[in-house]
Amino acid sequence: MIALVSGTVAVRRGDHVVVDCGGVGYRLSVSAETLRRVPAVGLDVVLHSHMVVREDALQLYGFATEEERELFLMLLGVQSVGPKVALAVLSAGPPRDLVAALAAGDTARFQAVPGIGKRTAERIIVELREKVGVSVPERAVSITRADDPRAVAREGLIGLGYSAGEADELLDGAPGERAEDLIANALRTARR
Repeated sequence: MIALVSGTVAVRRGDHVVVDCGGVGYRLSVSAETLRRVPAVGLDVVLHSHMVVREDALQLYGFATEEERELFLMLLGVQSVGPKVALAVLSAGPPRDLVAALAAGDTARFQAVPGIGKRTAERIIVELREKVGVSVPERAVSITRADDPRAVAREGLIGLGYSAGEADELLDGAPGERAEDLIANALRTARR
């Protein structure tokens, strides 16, 4: 997994950038929010990244902050939300604004994103509202991964290619207190 790309901006387009890392150019699809923070061609940049592996392609996605990457990964865990739709959601505003919209249950904000209808907007809010945290004293919004072993195990199963629904079904009744044990037991169930 490529988690970080550091180098010189070689190409800067509306939906992607190419970063030259020691003579190798990595093409990263980016949101409009990240693109605003990518410097001009020829300057150095550091982008957090996530690689999506498909049968026909390896696709890198770049993010200006870890919070944006974490929100992207959470969005991918929602049924009917793929990488392109997740990037479109992230292009709608800074992560803190999107998290505030999640906390407020603002479906209209998500429905305004191309490719998202009412049901998908509602699903995003229902599935992600509990996974993000809002820190009121400083009015800062932080995106945090749940430390609940079942939530971590669910994300692990999704990372292995199971849908969110399949992961929930496999974890339902699975024994174990640690995420590793839950995943192992869920995989045993899947083999049966």
